[in-house]
Amino acid sequence: MKQLFLSTILAAVLLTTSCSQTGDYNYYSGPGIESLGEPISTTVKVQIIYDNFVHKEGTLADWGYSILILGLEKNILFDTGTNPDIFETNFREMGLNASEIDEVFISHEHRDHFGGLRAVLKMNPQIKVVVPETFSKNFFRIPGETGSVTELVRNPVQICKGLYSSGVMGKAIPEQALVLNAAEGLVVMTGCSHPGIINMLEQIKNDFGKEIYMVFGGFHLMNSSEKQISKIIDEMHRLGVKKCGATHCTGDKQIEWFRKAFGGDFVEMGTGNVLTIL
Repeated sequence: MKQLFLSTILAAVLLTTSCSQTGDYNYYSGPGIESLGEPISTTVKVQIIYDNFVHKEGTLADWGYSILILGLEKNILFDTGTNPDIFETNFREMGLNASEIDEVFISHEHRDHFGGLRAVLKMNPQIKVVVPETFSKNFFRIPGETGSVTELVRNPVQICKGLYSSGVMGKAIPEQALVLNAAEGLVVMTGCSHPGIINMLEQIKNDFGKEIYMVFGGFHLMNSSEKQISKIIDEMHRLGVKKCGATHCTGDKQIEWFRKAFGGDFVEMGTGNVLTIL
């Protein structure tokens, strides 16, 4: 009995310790995927601020990823790249205004996706920071420096009309994606796709109950063979994917294989580029 009691106490202590980083933060509030409703009726522009490749002269390439989504009820920054100086250089070169950003969602806790956050919050500390509930205590020091509001995500949740967080996916490296409800189908925006790009797309399709029209971002396939990429592309087509923009951690050769397979439906990425989604 004494051993059982001690085991129970130890389990409670471990649970409290493991969850302690979330204790001081609220969860992001909003409707779930039951609010999917009608697709967007306005034009959405996605500005690529940080990427491994340059599209616009005057911007800098670096290992990392960041996009800004404009045209909805909220302007949403997704990830912030690796280096604060490079983020700010590209941000200003693209003529963007930090005062117009409402919230920043971080896909997962790797520096190439949150390293530029200090630059963002230096320009506008009023931007809300939203991260998966699995983030460690160390991360929260960054928004803490500027007193910025930080909130957590667990399940799929509406960010604003037409745009959602996928909720936390995967276990080894938990990650959230952003999902746009467009007329042609769902547009999925990924950070690194550590849980597996097909696993993520399948879960999103099942959760949202709608085919995926477009996916872009990092796919984390650097060690994949051409045969493996071909199988992934077949799986994407099975899920309804018509357009694909592979970049960042996908791998150089692998990106070329995606480009060749999708042809005119391949979405070119790179710093300074602007994607238009109707």
